[in-house]
Amino acid sequence: MIDSRPVTLVSDTEMEKSTAPSVDDSILREKKNMVALSLSIFLVALDMTIVATAIPKITDQFHGLDLVGWYGSAFFLTVGSFQSTWGKAYKYFPLKITFLLSIFVFELGSLICGVAPNSTALIVGRAIAGLGGAGIASGAYTIIAFAARPQHRAAYTGILGAAYGVASVIGPLLGGLFVDKLTWRWCFYINLPIGGVAAAIILFLFTTPPNAVPERATLKEKILQMDLPRTFTIMASLVCFFLALQWGGQTKGWKSADVIGTLIGFVLLLILFIVIQYSQGERGIIVSRLLKERSITVGMTYVFFLGGGWFLLLYYLPYYFQVVSGVSASQSGVRNLPMIIGITIATIISGGLISAFGHFVPLMLLGAVGTTIGCGLLYTLSTTSTSAQWIGYQALAGLSTGLAFQIPVISSQATVSPADLSSATAMILFFQTIGGAFFISIAEAAFANRILNVLPHYAPSVSPAQVLSVGISELRNVFGKEGEMIEGIIESYLQGLKVTYAIAITCSGLAVFVALGSKWPWINLKGKTSMGGAV
Repeated sequence: MIDSRPVTLVSDTEMEKSTAPSVDDSILREKKNMVALSLSIFLVALDMTIVATAIPKITDQFHGLDLVGWYGSAFFLTVGSFQSTWGKAYKYFPLKITFLLSIFVFELGSLICGVAPNSTALIVGRAIAGLGGAGIASGAYTIIAFAARPQHRAAYTGILGAAYGVASVIGPLLGGLFVDKLTWRWCFYINLPIGGVAAAIILFLFTTPPNAVPERATLKEKILQMDLPRTFTIMASLVCFFLALQWGGQTKGWKSADVIGTLIGFVLLLILFIVIQYSQGERGIIVSRLLKERSITVGMTYVFFLGGGWFLLLYYLPYYFQVVSGVSASQSGVRNLPMIIGITIATIISGGLISAFGHFVPLMLLGAVGTTIGCGLLYTLSTTSTSAQWIGYQALAGLSTGLAFQIPVISSQATVSPADLSSATAMILFFQTIGGAFFISIAEAAFANRILNVLPHYAPSVSPAQVLSVGISELRNVFGKEGEMIEGIIESYLQGLKVTYAIAITCSGLAVFVALGSKWPWINLKGKTSMGGAV
């Protein structure tokens, strides 16, 4: 059914009063804000991408693949789970102080990672860094929603995406250089000076928007609004799920009591989370009232799948270059540039197109379709693939993902009232990062199990347990640089990587179908915001 009647999403008068700075200092304020926010997003994005290149070397020092999935999942788990908590913090506490606190927590986690003596300490540090990263991500988009004028909001969101992209370009290169020339620990130490500069700029140059006044409430109500019980419930549920995947088929059988028990715990805790969530209304991680707006519901589901597929490529392509192609960590970072540069360019273009034309659903569809094709092409990579193939396939995947990655945040902020901006943004980012944690854990389990299953065929003289206990970048040093043994091991790793790419194909393909369920809106960011179209 077609409903062509325009529906005003947000009162123009209300939006202008809530977001437009004074005429005298608006331009200067927005520029200062963007410098501070871009540096902060740069910090988090650098941490995400620099680690992907370093993981193979970390496995050398900590001996094996058994906890590798947690290096990424621990970060994404806390980034996603605490989005709502930080979103409420920005609503009930001073914006500037809360944002600085998030940077401090992130820096603390990075320091712990840098000095970590074992995998457990590294995972704890990653979780703490993710906690701070959640506040940085949620705060940056919330500040844009409050501080930027409506006609600039999409473009500024694109700038944040560009900052993410620039960090993503530098991250693999820096990570490779640190690993090859210094130590992987500098992948975390580097966050300390960068975070210090970002915090100093925010402290001395950032001006809190006059409309960003903390909502009045009693201290008890503020604490209740932080939503900590539900946050820890969803975290506990996901930890049970991740443990089951980590154990199943590797250290324990899928029918073992431990694996079955953790899977049951995952389901029961998830049900408990849903029950508590819907009984709490406005205090929940997901505000049920906002789910009535289709752009938010579609946006959350869309980023869950698209983000999941993207993070799988980000984490597992370095495995291909370092194991299958046999290049160094720094060379791996260079070879990863086509995808990273692609997402950077496309993110900037996407923000500009939405600002100019006001339509975003075509970009969602184009991005998801292109990403699916790109993932499918990456699946075909082999030990004999040419540079033209892995460059072109990565570029397609990166450009396509970049077209759509920021759209759910932009569309949700154009849909809700100013009072709901932080909650809507937190909901979108929650699903994006939880998608990353969820699918990385699934992929890691599938990756390891596939290697264990095919090794007896490709390298029958090698113990599968021995292969998994050796660091990824040390495989050729342990099993030789040539010969049937190392060739069989490399082929086994390639088969494992194909499973991760297949999961990425599924994720991005599902994102296509989710995008088809969206309304076809027109957002006039220069004035009225209205929607008409398919219902």
